[in-house]
Formats: sequence, C-alpha cells, structure tokens
Amino acid sequence: MGITLKPPYLKRYKDIALLFMKYGRGDLVANSGLDQAFADEPMPAQTEMEYADAEAKAEALASDLERMGPIFTKLGQVLSSRGDLLPPVYTKALARLQDNTAPFSFGDVERIVEEELGVRLSKAFAFFDSTPIATASLGQVHHARLRDNPDGSLGRDVVVKVQRPDIRDALATDLGALHDIAEFLDEHTDFGKTHHLGDVLREFRKNLALELDYRQEARNLVEVGNNLRDYHDILVPRPIDDYTSARVLTMEFVAGKKITAIGPLAHLELDGSRLADALFDAYLNQILVDGVFHADPHPGNIFITEDRRIALLDLGMIGRVSKAMQEKLLRLLLAVSEGRSDQATELALNIGEREEAGIREFNEYEFQRKLNELIMAEQGTNLARLQIGRVILEFTEICAQQGLRLPGELTMLAKCLLNLDEIGRLLDPAFDPNAAIERHSYAIMQKRMIKDISPSNIFSAAIEAKEFVQELPGRVNKVLDILSRNHFKVHVDAIAEETLIEGFQKVSNRITTGLILAALIIGASMLMHIQSSFTIFGYPGLAMICFLGAAGGGFWLVIAIALADRRSKQQAKHGPPQ
Repeated sequence: MGITLKPPYLKRYKDIALLFMKYGRGDLVANSGLDQAFADEPMPAQTEMEYADAEAKAEALASDLERMGPIFTKLGQVLSSRGDLLPPVYTKALARLQDNTAPFSFGDVERIVEEELGVRLSKAFAFFDSTPIATASLGQVHHARLRDNPDGSLGRDVVVKVQRPDIRDALATDLGALHDIAEFLDEHTDFGKTHHLGDVLREFRKNLALELDYRQEARNLVEVGNNLRDYHDILVPRPIDDYTSARVLTMEFVAGKKITAIGPLAHLELDGSRLADALFDAYLNQILVDGVFHADPHPGNIFITEDRRIALLDLGMIGRVSKAMQEKLLRLLLAVSEGRSDQATELALNIGEREEAGIREFNEYEFQRKLNELIMAEQGTNLARLQIGRVILEFTEICAQQGLRLPGELTMLAKCLLNLDEIGRLLDPAFDPNAAIERHSYAIMQKRMIKDISPSNIFSAAIEAKEFVQELPGRVNKVLDILSRNHFKVHVDAIAEETLIEGFQKVSNRITTGLILAALIIGASMLMHIQSSFTIFGYPGLAMICFLGAAGGGFWLVIAIALADRRSKQQAKHGPPQ
C-alpha cells in the first residue's frame, strides 16, 4: 500500500521522490507509491547519482536540499552536525547551510521591517546595511544602528533578523507532505517503526512554530542570558524589545567571527582550553540545573568576540528538561562517561518505555549485551578522542533498535553534546570532553542541592510540615480511640486465611523455641563462673546440663524444620493427603 497522493502536495512528493532516487533509494520510491508523482512525465532514467568523487556528490546534496526550500535546508543543517550518520565529506559540504544559504531581496527586507514595526526603515534606524551579514533557512541578519537617544547618547549598533517572506505558507506545504511520508514509513518500514518518525515530525513541527515567532526567541535570549550571567567567558546578546515583533528580531551587535572562521594566528592568541571548558560547564549547567538550554549549538551559532569570549547566537530553538529528568540524565551521563555499563543499562530501563508488542518487542538480554559492548568498546578509546555526544547517540539508537523508547530530552542532549564535542576541538584540539563532564558534574550536583533549598522550596516544605503538625493530634486521638474501644483490626488480603494463621503459629513457635535455647546458652555461660561440687567432665554440673539441653533442643529444632519443609514440598508436588 503506497502513499495516498494529495493534490496540494504533488510537487513536493515529486521533489522528495527525485531526491531519494538521485541518492540511491529508488526502492523506497517504488514501494511507497511516490512514483505516481511522475504520472504526467517520464521517470528519470538514472536512479542513482554518479559522480567522479564524493566531494562533488556531497556538494550536490547540499545544493539540492537548499533548492527544495527552508524545511530541507534545515534538515541539511541538522545533518551537517551528525558526524555519527554521515562521512566528514558530507558534513563539511552541508555545513555551509548553517549560515550561508541564498539571501532574499532587500526590498522584501524593507517591506517586512516596516510592516512589523509600523514605521519607515529610515525613521527607525540611523543606518541599515542592505547586504546581509548572515543568511539562514528561516531568515537573514543585517547590521544596523539605532538613532541617537534624546539625551544625546549615540545609538547602539544592532543586528536585525528578518524572517523570509511567505515562509509560513511554504512550511505548511512541506510539513504536510512530510507528514504523509512519515506515516507511510511508520506503518510499512522497520526504520519508521523503530524511530517513530511521525512523533519526531510532530515534535519538529512544534519547535518550528516556536522558532518562527521571534518574540519567543527574544524571551529565550533573556532567559538563557540571565542563567549564564555568572559565566564571564560566555556572552548572550540582549534583545531590543521596542524593535522586535513576530517576524523581526533586533538584538545587540556582537563584534567577532564565527568559530570556524578563526585563522591559525588568531587561535594562538586564544586560551582555547579555558574557553572550551567554560562552554561545556555552561551547557551542563543549562541542561542539568536550569532545565533550559540552547538546543542548537552548531559552529555557525558560536562566535568568538573581539575580547576573546564566546557568544551564543540564534536561540530560536531551546530545550527544556524537567527536574525529575535532570537527575536521571546526570546519572546516565556520568555512568556512560565513566564506563559503568550496568548502571547505564539500569537507568535506561528506568527512564525508557518498553515496546511490548509489534516488530520491536523489547528484548532485555540483547539490549544489555549491545549496551555493554558499546560502553566497553569506548573504555579502550583514548580519552582525548572520546566523543561523548556520539556515544550517547549510539546509546539511544541501540535502545530504539531493541524496543526501548527513550524520552526526547535524551536525544536532544546527545545532539547538543555532539556539537559541543566538535566546538571543543575547534577551540582546543587536545580538549577532553569526557574529563570535562566528570570534572564539572560534582559542581553541578552542588548547584542542584543549593537550588533545592531555595526559599520557595523551603517555604513549600514548611507549609507541608505545618499541615502535618496541625493534623497530627487529631490522627493520634483517632487511633487511640479505636484502640480503647477494641475496634483495631488488621485486614489481610490472602487466598487461605487458615493456612496463613497456621503459618504464623509455626513461625512464632520456632521463634519462641529459639529464644528459650538462647536463654539456656546464656545462663549456662554465666553458671560456668560459679564453682560447684557437682561437676560433669570437670565443669559445673548445672551449667553443663543447660549446655546439653540447649544443644539437644537446637538439634531437635533443626530436624523439625527440615521435616516440615520436606512435607510442605511433597504436598505442593502431590497435593494434600486425602
């Protein structure tokens, strides 16, 4: 059964089918029914692209994704940071999509800014550069300067991010077509059933809706900036609220260069190790303490400022982690980084959801075996070359393959760490992200403890304690009243109450016998110190009688227990005697 082609999406079906066929997945096109998109024209004769070298093919893929529009450009941006999925030649070619996509005209920029701000461009800004300083899939950025203030102070340098024209309509069409294809893959392919592409696309659609509202990004800049205010090596630009709307975002200008554009001589002047360590510390703090983090830290979003700090840009996409999940993620991160496979497996089972039916029914034995192989293999890796982000991504992949669905926060954390691995090595080739995680994790735990004893939490605990103290006398009086009236009852939900009572009696009898034997032994040991004319084997006679009695009683008790257990086993095997 193929995809039911919907007329509004026919052109998109065709583009996607061409992409699959061009890069070697013509079988997917035929099996899904996407070949129907070519009903009015002949199918391409060549079903797989052939190039003289891999670099040309990788560059062609980047160009095709850019040509297909914003959604697919964004897909290329995501793939450019997935060194675990693609060879370096592909990630390098796709990296240009991070901030080097085709710009749109300045006429559209002027029109959108004036519509959104309700004022002419020349009135709002003293200077506005018509050439964008960066372009991306959803918008582009221009350098500008605000007009001088009434008090005579000079206007600030700012950057203005302008959303692409008609982007929302284009995204609606692309998402609709992708939704149909994701549903088909979920129903008819192992890959779809394993990775739940429909759920992934719904989460992507939700994040994209937030990213298209630049007012939300402005709030993200403020929130993350406030959380990182104690990190002096990290800079987050502040938004200019009066010049910000749903499609226009104005923020402070950051003088600097993209981290990938720093030359060898500039690298010599940087304290790369310190900056990389500060960046890792800041992200761990965002994820595991604040619960709000910059979810897209690819190299195109990281700047080195003129005063040699790190600037975090483009906070349209942020992740949020609940307090309960933070504890589990921290423990899992430490278990993986320290090579404790048993604890990592236990934590994954605790936070994951098992698939109990279908093609990926959970297989616990195979799951434990594969995770152990992954973590043990990484133990032999040079720590300076270990990529903790890639390891956690492989970890989530194994869970999916073995029928264990992990929360989206873990996948987002893995992608974030994968990008940080790359950025850390750009800053300092010898940087060890594994050691950085271990080094900062203890400080992270201290911050979490301090956060837990914040005034609001203490106040909440005080209210609960007050309610408990207020209700305690009434509860105690109620219990005492029941006891005084002899109405206290113990309700036992058992299949056979008589058998249960009989078992209690046997247990109590054995305990009583044991106490008597223990008393005899203690008494005998005390009598040993009392001299007596009556002796047995040269020892005080009464003490020896107690010892012998205790020994005999103990021997009898052991035999009685053994015989009773034997009878119970026989009754369980053959049934009670008739």
